[in-house]
Amino acid sequence: MNPQQNSSTDNFFSPQGPLNDCLNNYQLRTEQVEMAKSVSNAIKDKESLVIEAGTGVGKTFAYLYPSLLKGGRVVISTATKNLQDQLFFNDIPKIREALKISVKVNILKGRANYICKLRMENTNQEGMFFNKNDAKYLHLIKAFSDNSDSGEVSEISKIPENSAIWPMVTSTKENCLGQDCEFYKNCFLVKARKEALESEVLIVNHHLFFADFVLKDAELSEILPKANTVIFDEAHQVPLVASFFLGEFISSSQIINLIQDCQQSFIKYPDTIKILDSLAKDLQENIFDLKALISPSSVRLNINKLQDYDAFKETYKTLIAKLDLLETILSKHAEDNAESQKLFDRATELTIKLNSWLKRDNQNDIYWLEVFARTIQFNATPISVAEQFNKFQKKADSAWIFTSATLSINGSFDHFTSLLGLKKSRTQYLQSPFNYSENAFLYVPKEIPDPKDELFNLVLVKKALPLIRAAKGRAFILATSLKSMEEIGALLKDEFEKNKIDYPVITQGEGPKNDLLNQFKKHGNAVLIGSLSFWEGIDVRGSTLSLVIIDKLPFQSPGDPVFESKIKLLTEEGTNAFMSMQLPEAIIRLKQGVGRLIRDDHDKGVMVICDRRIIEKSYGMKIWKSLPSFKRTRSESAVINFLEEL
Repeated sequence: MNPQQNSSTDNFFSPQGPLNDCLNNYQLRTEQVEMAKSVSNAIKDKESLVIEAGTGVGKTFAYLYPSLLKGGRVVISTATKNLQDQLFFNDIPKIREALKISVKVNILKGRANYICKLRMENTNQEGMFFNKNDAKYLHLIKAFSDNSDSGEVSEISKIPENSAIWPMVTSTKENCLGQDCEFYKNCFLVKARKEALESEVLIVNHHLFFADFVLKDAELSEILPKANTVIFDEAHQVPLVASFFLGEFISSSQIINLIQDCQQSFIKYPDTIKILDSLAKDLQENIFDLKALISPSSVRLNINKLQDYDAFKETYKTLIAKLDLLETILSKHAEDNAESQKLFDRATELTIKLNSWLKRDNQNDIYWLEVFARTIQFNATPISVAEQFNKFQKKADSAWIFTSATLSINGSFDHFTSLLGLKKSRTQYLQSPFNYSENAFLYVPKEIPDPKDELFNLVLVKKALPLIRAAKGRAFILATSLKSMEEIGALLKDEFEKNKIDYPVITQGEGPKNDLLNQFKKHGNAVLIGSLSFWEGIDVRGSTLSLVIIDKLPFQSPGDPVFESKIKLLTEEGTNAFMSMQLPEAIIRLKQGVGRLIRDDHDKGVMVICDRRIIEKSYGMKIWKSLPSFKRTRSESAVINFLEEL
């Protein structure tokens, strides 16, 4: 790095220092400078800093200034691949130019984002495709691979993200041969990881960070370099991602993928193939039988709540027996080559994990099922990740920065810090600089039924209609569930038709998320209806969006197996689970949704929360105080007049 980076904190913030140059050149906000100072001090002292930066503070630039100048080797972990790209291609180049420093920056994504040359060649030779487009897509992928420096799949824009071809040309941890692969020296993933290890600043996402966290904790190899500074952007997502990766899961798709890889690998052995084909059929039927024993309405279910656990257990044991048979078959070929050995190891590992899940070995884990259209996933999730995360932090001699626009509850960070065991962290709250009291209303309609009322969505749409008319479209309707989203969408379209309103209605699921957002912006008068995936990471600035309607307070479903187990544990300990967990989680989600409305200094609009509990319940005040300083009203006419003037 540039010698400037060794300058003292005093010089860094002096009138002649680099931060002051940025302040002059880029007109940084006071809150931005304050945050940059806090991050700089945390880096200097190798402390943990938890900092909420309200919308408009400019947290990305505020943590980039000091980390690029003073952070040593820096790992920045974001919530999504889109945010990784935003940092790599836009934000960091601007900062480097402003500070006039040379910093080696790389971006690293999960292995599914890189072409695997071995699997691509095998697929090409075998010609086993799921549909007629696969052969055409494979030709495009091969041409790209032969000429690409990165091998990153996102650069092939002509192939849909959900195409069946992608798993056939990318690797997983289970099927990667590592150094035994004939393409190892020219592997795109290996190249990306080598560049990552040489980086001064490395950009990853939370999923990749915690995948590596698990490897480090097991004292195996590590993907990420040892960092002096670790920054979590969108840190409110970290506890959930951590709990997933610090637990265990096995899916039926892993079993099916294994048997399919075996069939492809042993295609030259007719006798073995005959047995494998029969076994593949048995495994498929076995998985179907397991799904049949789970209630169709149970998408996520605690193992203790299975209606016929004994029948499930016997069918599950049959599945393990079939895998035992597969393991025996593979053991006879394990020493033939690296690929055969890898297949045997995968079968062994899956058998061990399936046995462990059934025995429920770890008393600190929650054992539960998740059922998808074609897959069952068997999960073991830790009740708390605080101890594991705290231990990992202590091993790493680093500064840790956790930042997001939604980390606190009414100014307190206790909920977030307790989830990750951040007992000794410094905390800081920086309020949004936007003028909410002048530019935005927070409106709770009168005469709205209880959210559980069967007429709730119908009344919501009736209440929304005059507001949408006043806003000339330009609205988001954010629902707390897919079911509500679909019902609200259908009801709104009916009302538009009855009242001859021709604003476009865009509903989540009609296309990729970014395409829907681009349609919304292009129309300029559309109504977009989405569920929780549209509550965060959405940035629509200007007059295109003037109205955001939220159906209900986003309380987690009490039937969720992980959430339910945590509530039960807190209650048994004598803790008020609602106040200590359910309410804080709902407030953080609500703050994310509310954050969609005002995105810059000039934005104006109305935030509507159609849940009377925010007014009527005793806990409502805690919610009010956690939201920005909107002008609050229950007057429909005041809101309509405001919208009509925008």
